[in-house]
Amino acid sequence: VTPREEEPQIVVPVADIYVSFPGHSAREVEQLVSTRLEKYLFQIDGVEYVYSRSLPGKSIVTVRFFVGQEREKSLVKLRKWLDQNADRIPAGVTGYVVKPVETDDVPILTLTFTSPHEDDYSLRRIAEEVLDRLQSVTDAGITSIIGGRPRQILVRPDPEAMAAFRVTPLDIHRALSGADVNFQAGEFSRMDRQLRVEAGRFLSSKQDVESLVVGVSADKTGSTGSSDRPVYLKDVAQVTDGPGEVTSYVRFSAGPAWTHRKEAGAAGQWIGGASGSPEPPVSQPAVTIAIAKQKGTNNVRVAQDILARMETIQKEVVPDDVQVAITRNYGITANAKVNELVEGLVVGVVVVIALLTMGLGFTESLVVAVAVPCVFGLTLAVNALFGFSINRVTLFALTVSLGLLVDDPIVDVENIHRHFEMMGSATRDIVLEAVNEVRPPLIAATIAVMISFLPLFFVTEEMHDYLRPMAVNVPVTMFMSHIK
Repeated sequence: VTPREEEPQIVVPVADIYVSFPGHSAREVEQLVSTRLEKYLFQIDGVEYVYSRSLPGKSIVTVRFFVGQEREKSLVKLRKWLDQNADRIPAGVTGYVVKPVETDDVPILTLTFTSPHEDDYSLRRIAEEVLDRLQSVTDAGITSIIGGRPRQILVRPDPEAMAAFRVTPLDIHRALSGADVNFQAGEFSRMDRQLRVEAGRFLSSKQDVESLVVGVSADKTGSTGSSDRPVYLKDVAQVTDGPGEVTSYVRFSAGPAWTHRKEAGAAGQWIGGASGSPEPPVSQPAVTIAIAKQKGTNNVRVAQDILARMETIQKEVVPDDVQVAITRNYGITANAKVNELVEGLVVGVVVVIALLTMGLGFTESLVVAVAVPCVFGLTLAVNALFGFSINRVTLFALTVSLGLLVDDPIVDVENIHRHFEMMGSATRDIVLEAVNEVRPPLIAATIAVMISFLPLFFVTEEMHDYLRPMAVNVPVTMFMSHIK
């Protein structure tokens, strides 16, 4: 039931502020916007770092709070500060957007589309269709596409034609902005029916764009009159509907480690069968889709659901000459780490049974063998109540607990066995007497171990979230072991 994850849920409140400052160079944006916002945002209580990136016409300012700060309160403080200091924002800023950043935004699964025959434009069109269908998977989070040229309608103005028809770039911009609009113009009632009126329509094709009127051409004498004719966008610009501008490149090639993966399926596997798809001998164009998960969900289950859905989509959408490779699967690695703990638990139980069987007997060793999984089960139940997932940090805490939890059962069983041999019989009263004999020192030892780990719960700042699972798991494990 407990979610399995690759990384621990470390709370680091971070937010990106995208500021629009059109008409200014990167240097002007840095001097007028980025530098000022850095100085002001650093005054917010709990802020540890402030970064900024200045680009032509916009600025990206990243605000990072101290680790352990409550995320909701930190974002509220950030938003409140921006509202209270709106008068300090330089004139010319047309708007800003605050986008929080979370650890769950990191993709748990990446799929790479590649083909020896298709170009990056075709691969991206396929990936876009696949990504739309993968959105229906339960608990799937943020998705993105990396690589490939997207489909765009590009307008490439012709300077000579624009000069001949006396059309400026601003005229083209106004025509495009004004035409791609649709809004409610009103409504009226007739014959017991209420009708809504819409004005305008969105541009939906290359022909719609080419037919936009961007100006008026006067007659040869230069005067306006009946001989004037409209100037269309196709007269002063080349309009294309197809591959857009390149923003990122992705290349794929199966390297030497492709067939020597440590964890099958984590990376280096074709969807639809590893043996059915050839390995590309050289680097070729590719497109990668990245899928994250929602907060508090199980890496393993979400990744399995996505891959199961992908196998169905591949048969419906993906052409036969396009291969899909798994280039990241945190569900496999997270599950492998949990299985490694289970394997260590089984080995530990077997070793304890073997040692106790040689020293005390097989029946006595079963008591400890049963106590170990029971104690771990109760500890994981407490983990679920605290909201912990099974990840690297909690697994480390449980591994530390593995060597401690068998102490109490071994001491109890050993003393009971000793009393059985001394009395020459095995009764309930003898068991109670043997347990009561060692109970005070066991209680003292258990409390001493619990107290020694509890201070880790009060460590602050960055190490708090790393040490908190150990501060909870070890005392709880010792307490459950003592009760058992």
